[in-house]
Amino acid sequence: QVQLVEIGGGLVQAGGSLRLACAASGRTFSSNTMGWFRQAPGKEREFVASINWSGGTTTYADSVKGRFTISRDNAKNTEYLQMNSLKPEDTAVYYCAASTVVTYSRSRYDYNYWGQGTQVTVSS
Repeated sequence: QVQLVEIGGGLVQAGGSLRLACAASGRTFSSNTMGWFRQAPGKEREFVASINWSGGTTTYADSVKGRFTISRDNAKNTEYLQMNSLKPEDTAVYYCAASTVVTYSRSRYDYNYWGQGTQVTVSS
């Protein structure tokens, strides 16, 4: 079992920055692929970014590439999402996710553990 808790959502003006953290407990964190997804009202949950177990491989959705950075600290069992140059269209509930079955995936169906989500609201 893996338990995930997101920390750090909130309200920010367009152009601002936020950093989300995801604290993990349970199964060995360092062996998991980790990801961030988001879901806006009335929309499907969409991929944002993923990072492999070592942190050596990262992948981003086109919509956030160059603005968001995913990272992890295996010693602290924590992953992060640094979000810069935020836009109103980034407004969503952001979810941390862990996969124990794949080394890379943009699909939410490959992630078998999820946090409860944290709201990010970007005002124009």
